Amino acid sequence: MKNQKQTRSASIKERQAAYDSLPPHVKENLSAEEVELFLKAEEWPDSLFKKLEEFIVPGD
Repeated sequence: MKNQKQTRSASIKERQAAYDSLPPHVKENLSAEEVELFLKAEEWPDSLFKKLEEFIVPGD
């Protein structure tokens, strides 16, 4: 249980760092709900992917 909590905490910190590194004009175009999804959701809606597509690197 502790490892899951530590992993989740690290994940949120990494996501926060990624969010903080976005250009201001991109962050301004995200709703409060989209910011919450960016930081905590396991899956993002297509609308969020669309807004961030220039920053997403395809996985293997």
